[in-house]
Amino acid sequence: MRQPQRRAGDTIYAADVIEILRFRLPPGADEAAFLAADRRVQQEFAYQQPGLLRRTTARGEDGGWIVIDLWRSAVDAEACDARWEHDQVTQAFMDLLDRSSVAVDRYQELD
Repeated sequence: MRQPQRRAGDTIYAADVIEILRFRLPPGADEAAFLAADRRVQQEFAYQQPGLLRRTTARGEDGGWIVIDLWRSAVDAEACDARWEHDQVTQAFMDLLDRSSVAVDRYQELD
């Protein structure tokens, strides 16, 4: 498997897969509660997953949100998917999203 090198600041990432979760919050959502849930996912779940190199959350000017994960391999990303569905912290996070707006895309690094 190819291990391309990506530099973000002073950190080099050997990522093979980029995963993007796109979503919106429901009308009237408590953004502070969402941000707290996102921090919990990051600290208590995401960075405990083998192969996760980086995770970041961002909000667009149009009210859309994304979470970007950099994975060492597709196998690591798929293994996380199985754990995601059964974890209390991740499901509390998902409960705060407009589920009809959720989309996940995976991309393979090219160089």
